[in-house]
Amino acid sequence: MPAWLNNLLPILLLLAAVVVVLSRLPKIDVGHTDGYRRRRVLNWLPLGLTYAFLYMGRYNLEVSKGAFGDIVGSNGSAMMGNADFGLIFGVGTIIYGFSFIINGPLTDKLGGRFSILMGAAGAMVANVLMGLASLSLLHQGPGHQWIAGHFVLLFAGLYGLNMYFQSFGAVAIVKVNAAWFHVRERGVFGAIFGILISLGIYFAFDWSTMILKGLATELDPTRGLPWVFFVPAILLGIFWVLDTLYVRDTPGEAGQRDFNTGDASSNDTGPPLGAAKVFALMLRNPVVMTIALIEFCSGFLRQAIMQWFRTFAKQTDSVLHLKDGFVYENWGLLLCIAGILGGVMAGVISDHVFKSRRGPVAVLLYGVMLLGAAVLAFAYVSPAVGLLVIVMSMAVIGVHGMLSGTASMDFGGTRNVGVAVGIIDGFVYLGTAVMSFTYAAILPQQQLDEAGKLIGPATDPVNWLPWPLAMIPVAALGLYLASRVWSAYPEAKKAR
Repeated sequence: MPAWLNNLLPILLLLAAVVVVLSRLPKIDVGHTDGYRRRRVLNWLPLGLTYAFLYMGRYNLEVSKGAFGDIVGSNGSAMMGNADFGLIFGVGTIIYGFSFIINGPLTDKLGGRFSILMGAAGAMVANVLMGLASLSLLHQGPGHQWIAGHFVLLFAGLYGLNMYFQSFGAVAIVKVNAAWFHVRERGVFGAIFGILISLGIYFAFDWSTMILKGLATELDPTRGLPWVFFVPAILLGIFWVLDTLYVRDTPGEAGQRDFNTGDASSNDTGPPLGAAKVFALMLRNPVVMTIALIEFCSGFLRQAIMQWFRTFAKQTDSVLHLKDGFVYENWGLLLCIAGILGGVMAGVISDHVFKSRRGPVAVLLYGVMLLGAAVLAFAYVSPAVGLLVIVMSMAVIGVHGMLSGTASMDFGGTRNVGVAVGIIDGFVYLGTAVMSFTYAAILPQQQLDEAGKLIGPATDPVNWLPWPLAMIPVAALGLYLASRVWSAYPEAKKAR
């Protein structure tokens, strides 16, 4: 059996189990026909897989860091060291975080279908450009000396361009599905959202790693590096076509019946508000802003684990020997499984235990995050570190899917969800940016000798203690904020 299929099989089995479990749950009847449900699947499936491949074209940067980090730069350090990665990733996340100012109102005005097509096309072009830059650098193509001399500046610019278009993805998927899911069934959509995120993480880490290893040769171990960018670009191009054919903004546009979704903008038949008024409305909404602050913490914690565990394991391998472990070798697969379980658990508990309230689930999962971060500060140098970060990932992806993917629809309402999810997801990536610049400053420097072998402070696990310590106050803040929205539930406007 091919390696990629062997790795994908556990995910397919888990997804099959999830489908069986969800199908056995008590039905939440909001009047949908079987034909409507089938058309809804045809709508969200290509849309959702596009979002997953956007993730692949976003977090492939971390996989490329492993290859670039083995190349000696002009100053004798790694071509992309820890500080370089933190800077490049941080620039991209800041651009992503502030892009909602433009992209949220655009999505509310022009629709989620427009936004997913924009995001897929722009991210495709940006990944092609990063692939071409990598190809030229590695094989001494046109401009390779300039690229080597301005590597961090160039990749910060290209990754920033990528992240601007990436920011259309979450806004698009939530905007489209807000019109297709009633508020009482959105917890299940939160589970779907978490599954899609998890698949994207799997594609980004494991498929990209397989591309690197599969194309490597003994003489040229970095031969596959440009394809880490080219492959997601090709997939995004394919799904751009599928989205054009099948995705529609509302049930009515797909030949189905539009219905009252029961969220915060239901029964609002007045003229659409201008972008400035919608922003003001959302910024004055205490629930929306509290959720945004919770998701700021989620952005910090999620990426602190996803972006740095494998770097930590690789750079301290001479002492801790984690690089050949099961978690390191199957990082994308395990993150995917953890995310699926976290998303499904959060969605099912929200709809079926807490009557579609999102706050209680966020409190439970943030409790897991805080406990995990506290234990990690003591256990990060032990083999238990792998299990801990997977459990913490399950919790934080569950929170992210529930709040960014579901609560943003509930409290922003179908009409204004583009701005609402833009604000909330913007805070996610502002939290990620703070994480990136924080770790760029406090983590040990990556150094190479003349033969390209890792040396210096990054090889000593003691110097990595700031990695788990920085997570503890952020997790505590997230838990406190989540407790503030324990009872929050959207109220529909009175019919006019």
